[in-house]
Amino acid sequence: MTQFAITESAATQIGKILASEDAGAKLRVAVQGGGCSGFSYIFSIDDTQTADDLIFTRDGIDVLVDDMSLQYMEGAEIDWVDDLIGASFRINNPNATAACGCGTSFDI
Repeated sequence: MTQFAITESAATQIGKILASEDAGAKLRVAVQGGGCSGFSYIFSIDDTQTADDLIFTRDGIDVLVDDMSLQYMEGAEIDWVDDLIGASFRINNPNATAACGCGTSFDI
């Protein structure tokens, strides 16, 4: 079973962001090659679901993750963190063996 979790705080923040977007807009989380540690997380707003997208929902908020990206994030969780260094989405990825201080770059 494919897993990607959305914390309550992430769902709340995604909802705030999507409130100013067109109806049907969703947050897309993807992985691309590059970044300090080898891979980078990419966050974007998308209103188009493709055939290889999986939808993960929490509290009525949908997050799209394409099948290729999910293989690098299986079992991961997206969270919204507001701490001393700033507020941002953070991916807690059990598959990552290294991460960069930027918070969006990782290696497997």
